[in-house]
Amino acid sequence: MPDWLSAIILGLVEGLTEFIPVSSTGHLLLTSRALGLEPGFWDTFVVMIQLGAILAVIALYFQRLWKVLIGLPTRPEDRRFALSVLIAFIPAVVLGLLLHDFIKQVLFNPWIVCWSLIIGGVVLILLDRWRPTPKVTDAMQTPFRTALGVGLLQCLSMIPGVSRSGATIVGGVLMGMERRAAAEFSFFLAIPTMVGAFSLDFLEGHEVIFARPDGWQLIALGFVVSFVSGLVVIKWMLGFIDRHGLSPFGWWRIAAGIVGLGLLAFS
Repeated sequence: MPDWLSAIILGLVEGLTEFIPVSSTGHLLLTSRALGLEPGFWDTFVVMIQLGAILAVIALYFQRLWKVLIGLPTRPEDRRFALSVLIAFIPAVVLGLLLHDFIKQVLFNPWIVCWSLIIGGVVLILLDRWRPTPKVTDAMQTPFRTALGVGLLQCLSMIPGVSRSGATIVGGVLMGMERRAAAEFSFFLAIPTMVGAFSLDFLEGHEVIFARPDGWQLIALGFVVSFVSGLVVIKWMLGFIDRHGLSPFGWWRIAAGIVGLGLLAFS
């Protein structure tokens, strides 16, 4: 398969799965394996194109984010929201820096991904049936205690296959957030989290990119595809969760994990 086509496929997988609770990292790892892509450049590629999906969040929520930014000096509610996102962000920063090498060297294993997909799917199905009564209906008014709980749950997403959006949405719902509010807070939290992951991996993997004459072209292609597909998914997801809940994503994860285990067993 031509590399440009692999870049498009991975860009689509990233954009379509980054903001739904099915694990974009898990799907990217399994897709890379299915396509027969070699580690090294493509490992860096899948991290770099995540920035495209994050820019989709910024584009769709630009007016709300800009309002918060210009309101920081004068509006206490804007400072409170920004601080809630910062509180949720800090646990992943600390743990990510401490365990980065271990995560990359040990946990990036397709068997771990498959089992994480299945276990996470079961959690989503159970949460839809037995979730706490929601007390927070607006992501912009997330209490600090709730934000900290979401941030601690986000740390589980360092295990490939767990899903960053899945962990943060589950954390929000368990802490008393309405599902839509939890999903929106997950979107906002994705901005600093994924920019941080992008920056760290760029510093460590930029030599791999420069080693390929077409490295930047492939990343640019995947970046654009992930951005466009991310726009579509974010608009669609909130309405879908309102109508159908989280269970469909749980069944998707279980099916993907079982298929992945089958492929691994017979490969």
